[in-house]
Amino acid sequence: MSLATLPNYCGGAWRPSQATQSLEVFNPATGEAIARVPLSPAAEVDQAVGAAAAAFPDWRRTPAADRIQCLFNLKRLMEEQIENLARSVTVECGKTLAEARAEIRRAIENVEVASGAPILLQGDFSEDIAAGIDELTIRQPLGVCACICPFNFPGMIPFWFMPYALACGNTYIVKPSERVPLTMQRLIELIAQAGFPKGVVNLVNGAKETVDALLDHPGIRAISFVGSTAVARYVYARAAAQGKRAQCQGGAKNPIVVLPDAEPEMTTRITADSAFGCAGQRCLAASLAVTVGEARRWFTEAIADAAASRVVGNGLEESVQMGPVISAQSMARIEQLVERGVQQGARPIVDGRRPTIRGCERGFFVRPTVLDDLAPEQELTGTEIFGPVLGLAHVATLDDAIAFANRGPYGNMACLFTSSGASARKFRCEVEAGNIGINIGVAAPMAYFPFSGAKESFFGDLHGQARHAFEFFTQTKVVIERWPREWSREF
Repeated sequence: MSLATLPNYCGGAWRPSQATQSLEVFNPATGEAIARVPLSPAAEVDQAVGAAAAAFPDWRRTPAADRIQCLFNLKRLMEEQIENLARSVTVECGKTLAEARAEIRRAIENVEVASGAPILLQGDFSEDIAAGIDELTIRQPLGVCACICPFNFPGMIPFWFMPYALACGNTYIVKPSERVPLTMQRLIELIAQAGFPKGVVNLVNGAKETVDALLDHPGIRAISFVGSTAVARYVYARAAAQGKRAQCQGGAKNPIVVLPDAEPEMTTRITADSAFGCAGQRCLAASLAVTVGEARRWFTEAIADAAASRVVGNGLEESVQMGPVISAQSMARIEQLVERGVQQGARPIVDGRRPTIRGCERGFFVRPTVLDDLAPEQELTGTEIFGPVLGLAHVATLDDAIAFANRGPYGNMACLFTSSGASARKFRCEVEAGNIGINIGVAAPMAYFPFSGAKESFFGDLHGQARHAFEFFTQTKVVIERWPREWSREF
């Protein structure tokens, strides 16, 4: 049975790609190929930029209050289609339906916040900075902007950026991950129904050649990216070399610190959800738990039980708590990293490698895995696994734990479990991470706060979401005015 090749969306119309190469898209729970995605050449990127550039002059002059009416329509359509969108995420990405529904809900939340553009785009005004002279700042859109998206949140991460860019008056190009292109196809259909003019939003499928064409195209003013640190650094450097603005979210090795005074049941449950939710394939997944003092005794046994009892299977089944990883290659890489950790001294107290999942024998599954006795110098302690693997390390004091958390190259998230306000204050002050959780396992900012990141987890100055997004997608212009009385008309 032949697979359908997905089209691009350009200038308000679906267009078949002329690409000579394509990739299969798989359902990771079953291993079944479900579509083909074209590897669009640079010429098709140029067509999308041309359509976006042609739409920009009218869109930028559309009042913000009118632009956001399209966002209001899009929010309504996404609300109506949330179950279909969630199922699409589960089929192509593997996460559970509950996780997929939450992902689409976060996407909708960003549309809501971006709809505050008429207020959030306001500038500043000072009268009489000198006699008869006023000064003001205004915010104006940049032009054509683009997003290069990862596989792990196909329905949410584009919305960290796109609604804000559109609300600010920019036009947009989305390049979804070639591994999970289906959900964005459905979202583009809703965007088309929401009333955005032709060319304001465009979609180009592809892989590295398509990405490089976006980075190099002189008509694109800003790039947003989420992915691994190696690729984030590459995208940031290449975009900056072309004079573009760039915000590039990279990888992570997120520590959770557990103090002896933490509440055991809550700490264990939340840590397990953080480490094994979405099969560990999120940039805010806990991948390292550092116990302090007596917390080692109860936490080690409790988290091992939580990992071993987690229900793994096809995410379309409501009883399933964790789905597969994204691909056979990811599954093999995760298993190899676990083996390397064991060879270097880690102790697998729960080993999830090579499981058999009834009804999903061809799927890409790794069960929750817990590796005890990680040492600071071990390779796995600083390596992003991006799978359902939690490493355990044990230290004597909170100062030791903070030093452990800060020694790595990443700075995306760090969390502390405690009942002490003094410990929490010290932790949030001294830990080098952009997103901090206190008795929280996934410190994901609401859409009205920026999605922060630090060190090698982020390249750029302004993050996605909230005011950072409005600042990223606009250029400030300072205007200084003098209107002498004798030059003005008398009425």
